[in-house]
Amino acid sequence: MNAPVRNPKLLKGDKHDWQVVIGMEIHAQVTSNAKLFSGASTEFGGEPNSHVSLVDAAMPGMLPVINKKCVEQAVKTGLGLKAKINKKSVFDRKNYFYPDLPQGYQISQFKHPVVGEGIVTVDMQDGSSFEVGIERLHLEQDAGKSLHDQHPSMSYVDLNRSGVALMEIVSKPDLRSAEEAKAYVTKLRTILRYLGTCDGDMEKGNLRADVNVSVRKPGDPLGTRCEIKNVNSIRFIGQAIEVEARRQIDILEDGGKIDQETRLFDAAKGETRSMRSKEEAHDYRYFPDPDLLPLEFDDAFIAKLKADLPELPDEKKARFVKDFGLSPYDAGVLIAERETAAFFEEVASGRDPKAAANFMINEFFGRLNKEDKTIEQSPISAEQARHDRRSDRRWHDLRQDRQRPLRNRLGRGWRPARGGREAWHEAGDRHRRHRKGRRRYHREEPGQG
Repeated sequence: MNAPVRNPKLLKGDKHDWQVVIGMEIHAQVTSNAKLFSGASTEFGGEPNSHVSLVDAAMPGMLPVINKKCVEQAVKTGLGLKAKINKKSVFDRKNYFYPDLPQGYQISQFKHPVVGEGIVTVDMQDGSSFEVGIERLHLEQDAGKSLHDQHPSMSYVDLNRSGVALMEIVSKPDLRSAEEAKAYVTKLRTILRYLGTCDGDMEKGNLRADVNVSVRKPGDPLGTRCEIKNVNSIRFIGQAIEVEARRQIDILEDGGKIDQETRLFDAAKGETRSMRSKEEAHDYRYFPDPDLLPLEFDDAFIAKLKADLPELPDEKKARFVKDFGLSPYDAGVLIAERETAAFFEEVASGRDPKAAANFMINEFFGRLNKEDKTIEQSPISAEQARHDRRSDRRWHDLRQDRQRPLRNRLGRGWRPARGGREAWHEAGDRHRRHRKGRRRYHREEPGQG
């Protein structure tokens, strides 16, 4: 499952051209009501240490019990990544000390993960696409959180996240630029959200990335990599890769060598800084957790989950292109979020789908962005749009009518249902104030409206 050969972007140094090689480890919080090995809540935003069971706090004698829902979510994700599902996997103890890890070890999977090799097809803005190999997906516990800004001389620990289920999705080193890495994370996030296995909320830390970066001259063996830990923004992922690649190129062109180490990205300073060297790295001393039996399931378990999978982004995009005659670009925009795709399909039902797509992409999304609203928060429902009294000719006219603010059209032509007019209350008022101005932009023909 190697990525196809393509012509990657090269970075120019003072002496040579360099190729960046990137692999990623994505930590995605599993969507579930309870933690991986306890019944404590996974709800975000509770008071510190309010979602902690005796298991999470590592009280003596407390034994972990696997959450079946988390296993199902991991297998669904593996199926969505076209990956091999391992019918037998093993949980291991990953031993290290940290204040917000009360057990003194993390329950993870090392040699025998629940999901094996898979593949993700990534689409770029220029219309090209490439494949990224997935090395593995395994389940593990999240750690707690250390708070260093709550007291002048002490650090506090919040264990609300301790024990929350994570899927660690490890890619092969198939990425060759910051833009490719950003596109890969965006696509992976979309797949997870379609599957309902992770909400992808990076602001809450529910999706974060460890980025492995190395550089080499084209055709040379892989260089020494450095790992950038816990990057929680797609934009920061791109910035961190660019900064780290330049740092390594400068060292190599000055005759130095790259030390394998873990680094952190400082977005404010635009630099990466050393966190620990390879010599300082933990010896995790993995061994099978004696409190947990191997995880085993049969073909029927996998088949049932596979039968319940939703239509995934690649399949939906292909259908939009084939059935609705959309361009690959327009289809890609509309399927980026599952809710957006569903909204479009309802709007396009019984209408000209190309005109509906142009309206949504060129007008409707712009209005939502300006109001800082999501598609779920739109006061104009898909049903209202579909039952709008405009003929298909008027839908086409929208493409020629971009000078008129959308809010004016919403105030008159959309007939929003109860509550809609209040949600964008200025629409009707501005319609009346700018009635004469609107006539300059659009003259209604007989039979329209």
